[in-house]
Amino acid sequence: MTEKRQLTDRPDAGLPAWRQLWNVSARRLSVRSKSLVTFLDLRMESLILWWIAATVLIAFVKVGGTSKTPRDLLHAVALSLPCLLVALAPIAGYRLAAGSFPRGTLSAQPAIRLCRYGTWRRLDELSARASPAFGPAGFMASLLLGLLLNVPVRSMEFFAAVPALGADAPVWARSILLMMTLDAIAMNFFYMVCFVLALRSIPLFPRMLIFAWLVDIAMQLSIAHVVASAPDLPHDVAAVMSGLLVGNIEKVLISVAVWLPYLIVSERVNVTFRHRARA
Repeated sequence: MTEKRQLTDRPDAGLPAWRQLWNVSARRLSVRSKSLVTFLDLRMESLILWWIAATVLIAFVKVGGTSKTPRDLLHAVALSLPCLLVALAPIAGYRLAAGSFPRGTLSAQPAIRLCRYGTWRRLDELSARASPAFGPAGFMASLLLGLLLNVPVRSMEFFAAVPALGADAPVWARSILLMMTLDAIAMNFFYMVCFVLALRSIPLFPRMLIFAWLVDIAMQLSIAHVVASAPDLPHDVAAVMSGLLVGNIEKVLISVAVWLPYLIVSERVNVTFRHRARA
């Protein structure tokens, strides 16, 4: 009798079996996503230490694998400087964003509303935070994880593609190294800032992510312009760079196609970052 009463007391007891299964799966996904977000929020300092250790090791391996042995310690540091700057960029982005927006910060909405699609009712700060749709959980946790993973993936692509070059390298090689380093530094910084803004539920997150996408595309076009104008650029290198840059732009456009509609229509995004719910 008690078991029967418990079954009928469940909020979805009268729903079809497939809908009950869907609700159970959604609740489990929500719990796991919140656990993931909590882990990322509390373990970032440990992840930063592991990141520093890994990138320093990679930098030393790259310098040791060059055709010319470094003359001294200063020369070795100079050769590894691009790798070290790429590794430090996401740490700087995290420190800046986390310091600017501590946990629990009550942030005001932007003065100008850019996203006007849909019918919504306004929520005050406390009502929004009290809503079950508030916070980086569910599908939004996948976006957070993607932003965070974008940093090591992009960095490893840079470490694998760009060798350690000295001052005696050709002009075209140094041009590629400079632009690829600036690209990796900028995007590691901005994507990590986006990650922190999403993690801390800061209203500027959607705009910052769109800005990062635009900067990403602009950097690929800038690299293409600089590399194309470099003197004595080998044709095979030009072909490889063209494929790499086109691939990077395609990845950004795929991200835009997947996540921009979600940022516009998702109730969780609107409650969390725009403080409004469906009317």
